[in-house]
Amino acid sequence: MNVKVLGTGCRNCEFLYQATLKALEELQIDATVEYVKDINEISKYVMFTPGLVINEKVVHEGKPLPNVEQLKEIISKIK
Repeated sequence: MNVKVLGTGCRNCEFLYQATLKALEELQIDATVEYVKDINEISKYVMFTPGLVINEKVVHEGKPLPNVEQLKEIISKIK
């Protein structure tokens, strides 16, 4: 599984990154996680940050931010 957290490094983006790592750990999923901070790369996927891309599919954009349990549901549907 290839996961990209899209964000410029703000508090919300950092929250999504950490929550995504925790969700993957709790689900015991081996994934490549990339924190993309380059605005040009981010704009290829979303208009609003933070964004979450799994296997090149946008699964979250902007607010409200999903919590760990919501992220586990999102990830489970894709794996």
